[in-house]
Amino acid sequence: MVKKKMTFYEELVWRGLVQDISSPELIDKLNEGGLTFYIGTDPTADSMHIGHYSSFLISKRLAQHGHHPLLLVGGATGLIGDPKPDAERPMITKEEVEHNFQGLKKQAEDIFGFEVVNNWDWTKDINVIDFLRDYGKYFNVGYMLAKDKVRSRLESGITYAEFSYMILQALDFLYLYENRNCVLQVAGSDQWGNITSGIELIKKKIGKEAYGMVMPLVTDSTGKKFGKTEGNALWLDKNKTSSYELYQYLINLEDSMIIDYLKKLTFLTPDEIMEIEKEHNEAPHLRIAHKALAKDIIIGLHGEEEYEKAVKISEALFGGDLEGLNSDDIMMGMKQVSSIKLEDNIKLIDLLVDNNICSSKREARELLAANAISLNNIKHSDENEVINRDIAIDKKVIIIRKGKKKQYIGIYE
Repeated sequence: MVKKKMTFYEELVWRGLVQDISSPELIDKLNEGGLTFYIGTDPTADSMHIGHYSSFLISKRLAQHGHHPLLLVGGATGLIGDPKPDAERPMITKEEVEHNFQGLKKQAEDIFGFEVVNNWDWTKDINVIDFLRDYGKYFNVGYMLAKDKVRSRLESGITYAEFSYMILQALDFLYLYENRNCVLQVAGSDQWGNITSGIELIKKKIGKEAYGMVMPLVTDSTGKKFGKTEGNALWLDKNKTSSYELYQYLINLEDSMIIDYLKKLTFLTPDEIMEIEKEHNEAPHLRIAHKALAKDIIIGLHGEEEYEKAVKISEALFGGDLEGLNSDDIMMGMKQVSSIKLEDNIKLIDLLVDNNICSSKREARELLAANAISLNNIKHSDENEVINRDIAIDKKVIIIRKGKKKQYIGIYE
């Protein structure tokens, strides 16, 4: 029996990328292709982070199926801020918003190839009377209060500026519908209320049908947003988050979620993912699924050369070959490792004790005798060996390893 190939929409569902759609009619339209759609983000920083990547990948899938993407970067809405569940967002200046817009625009064009639009262009000339008459009159306050984002803030308080955000986003959908024939808005599930408000505005104001689709937010098994590490975002700008740091994050994701991430965050085919799942279940310690995820994401973001460099740094820092790596690569890869300032021409035993790598000369001698001390992944056992910058990478950096797990980065200034 021949296995029936999934439709485009069925594959989106299989991948876990559809939480809700505004109408069953959208299913056939998605399968057929040819829709103009948009996905939006506000310029709160000058780089997107990995959470954006998970959202924008679905837009890339739609584009590959023949739909036409627009990326809206909210130069207007970014000055207000979408209501957070727990507190008001800090206001940022117009200059910051413009700077961030330019960063996101370049990034979106470089990584995704999307056309970028800015809602400041069609919002800046609307005066307050026209805003209330032309848009505000179509919104019932009771309807707005019932939206999850607004309701969650009623007890702690929500400003009128934040309360109006919903209308601004609906205005965007209406503008793009009328001027770009954009009939679909795609977003994460936390935007469902804003999307349906736009659909309602289009229906009330011009009598047309528009559509919305939201995907579940990508999280870990505890519900924490994907891409948050120790409170810091993983940025798509490799100057903010190196490919090595991204690789380390991805390679250490929890086993229980890794197949879900492969479905949602890669362009591997269902057959390829199911084969990787089988291999992963048979030998989880090999981290085959994790490596496949890291490879697909890093190549998609930064290219194959950056991926190969991330793998090489990772292998080198855990005892592999350091050839081909420079001091900048090493220092980038070892940001979280304890660093020490090195003195030139110092005996190895003094280097170990003076820098508290070993608690005493006795411990140092025991480790040296056991071949448990390595410098730049080469074992050293002579306590009287004089260490100088000649053995350092670029005459600047030495990786000092004590046993299998403890390592330090020694730096010559």
